Amino acid sequence: MPRQPRPLHLTADHVARIPVIEDPGQPTYPGIRPATEVDYDAEVARIIDTAPEGEFWIFALSSLIWNPATEFDQQRIAVASGWHRSFCLFDQRWRGNPKQPGLMMCLDRGGSCRSVAFRIPAGTIKANMDKLVRREMSMVPNAFPGRWIKVATAEGPLTALAFAINRNSTRYVGGLTLAERADRLAQAHGWKGSMAEYVLSTVQKLAEYGIHDRNLWALQRLIAERIDHHWPAPAGAAHRAS
Repeated sequence: MPRQPRPLHLTADHVARIPVIEDPGQPTYPGIRPATEVDYDAEVARIIDTAPEGEFWIFALSSLIWNPATEFDQQRIAVASGWHRSFCLFDQRWRGNPKQPGLMMCLDRGGSCRSVAFRIPAGTIKANMDKLVRREMSMVPNAFPGRWIKVATAEGPLTALAFAINRNSTRYVGGLTLAERADRLAQAHGWKGSMAEYVLSTVQKLAEYGIHDRNLWALQRLIAERIDHHWPAPAGAAHRAS
């Protein structure tokens, strides 16, 4: 018999209970400023100039899987050895605010990461990188610059563009336990939505690809528990949902 999908603890109902916040404005970080058109053009040129010959691949971690910023004509399950998913990028605007800052996901050193690689169609690389860089790089110096990494796929090895945290950035948050990350993610919300919504969308989309990230799975359960504590469901809601 086919394996039954694992039930999620974190649900759309949990996400709906988190308060909505208006745009808190552009945050200020020491030594960091908003990116300009000159910065965007320079980053696009750097990525393209350092790209390997042949096909152009992107190693997607989270939102690039469920809300891609680029066109693609092929996708593969890929494994990046020496890297892991980590909520380690301090955020006070997109899915966080000054009172309840969020932690966005990047690649960080160590472990292994199973995810999805997308191939950008030939002839569209410049246009797609213009869109991608403007989405991923809102401030400079960039805390998670694009870099080329080796990934393994069933069809053979690839070199793919990935967004990995710069541990020297003032926005890097390391050393937190899973429970401490859940404490932050359960309450963080910004003008693009909540961190809980981000986690739920990522776990759901990875599951569609047959990818089970053990830490993410544990994290979604902890986040659901914390939302239940801070914003309990209305009486009878659980009964009606069943």
